[in-house]
Amino acid sequence: MAKEGHTATEVARLTGLPRSTVRDWLQGGLPRSANEPSNGVCRRCNGGGHEFSALPAEYMYALGLYLGDGCISAHRRGVYRLRFFLDARYPGIIDECEDAIRTLRPENKVSRRLRSGGYTNSSDGSHVEIAAYSRSWPCLFPQHGPGRKHERPIRLTDWQHELLVRHPKALLRGLIHSDGCRFINTGRNWRHPRYSFSNLSGDIRQLFCDGCDVLGIHWTIAPRTVYVSRKHDVARLDEFIGAKV
Repeated sequence: MAKEGHTATEVARLTGLPRSTVRDWLQGGLPRSANEPSNGVCRRCNGGGHEFSALPAEYMYALGLYLGDGCISAHRRGVYRLRFFLDARYPGIIDECEDAIRTLRPENKVSRRLRSGGYTNSSDGSHVEIAAYSRSWPCLFPQHGPGRKHERPIRLTDWQHELLVRHPKALLRGLIHSDGCRFINTGRNWRHPRYSFSNLSGDIRQLFCDGCDVLGIHWTIAPRTVYVSRKHDVARLDEFIGAKV
């Protein structure tokens, strides 16, 4: 399409792909997955070949949570620990996170532990840590790496792009549940709901915008924050996100 004269924006609209994906591909960014199986064995975790294309919507929800509130740490014998730090005020999100991990690794134990928050005035038990061990976490979450996420590039692999197009609602739900909110925006003689998503990483903010683009949801951006404000777009997000519980 580009060779025929279409711009990246036009190609994105015609194919339903995020604009950033089309832009990366047109610039030659067609990475081969580092964990493609060789003879049915993953070169990264030495496990069975992963069927990334078969991953369910719960994976995209977990990815959204991971990008905001998750981390992966290495342990002995090639095992990794995936952890999410969630606000104890929202038990529904905590349950949904745990269910998503169990869906991805039904044979692995998932632990839940009360923690204090990251601020000096945080009370004990204000947060819940959801954790599970697996050799495959870096394969499933290739955004894992040294340093803080907002200080390094965060890019989706080809198979993650395909899952984004297939399950944009799940990704947006996970992102909002980690670093977003639904609130009432007010003005002179008017008030209506609005969504916002804030993250220090411009790449992660762009992923939120990409998910909205797939669904045809209009967004606006301010420094470090993306807003969805139009009534019909807010109503669309309400269909699968709504207020945190």
